Amino acid sequence: MADTDNGDGPHGEGPDRPGTSGGGGDGDGPGRGRYTSGGILMGRPFGVPVYVAPSWFLVAALITWVFGGQLDRVLPELGAVRYLIALFFAVAFYASVLVHELAHTVAALRFKLPVRRIQLQFFGGVSEIEKESETPGREFVLAFVGPLLSLVLAGLFYGGMQAVESDTVPGVLLAGLMISNLIVAVFNLLPGLPLDGGRMLRAVVWKISGKPMTGTVAAAWSGRALAIAVLIGFPLATHAGGYTDEGVGGMDSLTDALLAAILAAIIWTGAGNSLRMARLRERLPGLRARTLTRRAVPVESETPLSEALRRANEAGARALVVVDGQGDPVAVVREAAIAGVPEHRRPWVAVSALSQDLKEGMRVPAELAGEELLDHLRAAPATEYLVVEETGEIYGVLSTGDVEKAFVEAMAKPAS
Repeated sequence: MADTDNGDGPHGEGPDRPGTSGGGGDGDGPGRGRYTSGGILMGRPFGVPVYVAPSWFLVAALITWVFGGQLDRVLPELGAVRYLIALFFAVAFYASVLVHELAHTVAALRFKLPVRRIQLQFFGGVSEIEKESETPGREFVLAFVGPLLSLVLAGLFYGGMQAVESDTVPGVLLAGLMISNLIVAVFNLLPGLPLDGGRMLRAVVWKISGKPMTGTVAAAWSGRALAIAVLIGFPLATHAGGYTDEGVGGMDSLTDALLAAILAAIIWTGAGNSLRMARLRERLPGLRARTLTRRAVPVESETPLSEALRRANEAGARALVVVDGQGDPVAVVREAAIAGVPEHRRPWVAVSALSQDLKEGMRVPAELAGEELLDHLRAAPATEYLVVEETGEIYGVLSTGDVEKAFVEAMAKPAS
């Protein structure tokens, strides 16, 4: 089922690891139909890449088979053509899911929140929004627009049903799309993360308590309770309604139980991920460039590595910065390159041969912290960065490895 993902949903990756591009597999250029880590790139509406995951084809085949069975009961004269019509229904349904996700995307872009990608996949779609909403009101609107658009689509399809005969192909297709969009809207409005209704609940609790973390905890535990309710209640409801005997596609009790287990697992996992990433974001301010930076000594480009390391050891420094004749920094010496030079060769190797020229984005303000720091590093991937004071004075060198280690420690830290 469709849902928003602010980096902490069921498929959320959280803040991207420093030193990576942070992309969602859209590095293959603008061409359509190319396969990436996110699936098959179908287009870029509003500049946001839309992918179809491989799992979609499995679900599309299942929908085609199930809906084809329904058509056979309603319009038996169609014969094998019913499966072609059923395939059209599957594509049209996921087009509706895409509209749902585009609603989230447009709202996010309106609030100046970057959207990494939209992915259509097993049980719906995901809009991967890279930042949290700044206010509970925006969070509520961002979550609500998706189900709202699904309800609007259900209404439009219902209106179309009034203009055609119910026992015709258009009538059955419109009825199926009306019901499916209504189900998507109602399911996503259920009050538990990672569903849109869970984000709406989070926004309400956030507004009342004044604390976004309190809202996340409430919505995540509500999501877990919802997962248990789906696991137990869905098979019971279909059995009580008599659907297991002649229901959709002839599903039996075992199929109902399996479907309920899959849905419950998705909701439970998504709720847990939401809670974990929210706790991580709460700790991210502890990732400060100033505290993670290694002290560095300035050296000129022709300085032998052995001499540069001697100066660093005397100063108690752990990094080297290459400066020009005026003392302005021009490069940072790569730690991995130093480790690759045997000790007996170090007097004959100049630091310039082991350095990385300072490019745009490789100067990091010492006061950057939390998500702002990670965003800065993600925008300019490198192994080392020059950390500078507001005056431009050299403060030291920030290693991606040190930030990565601090990030992992923050993730592994138990909740207080």
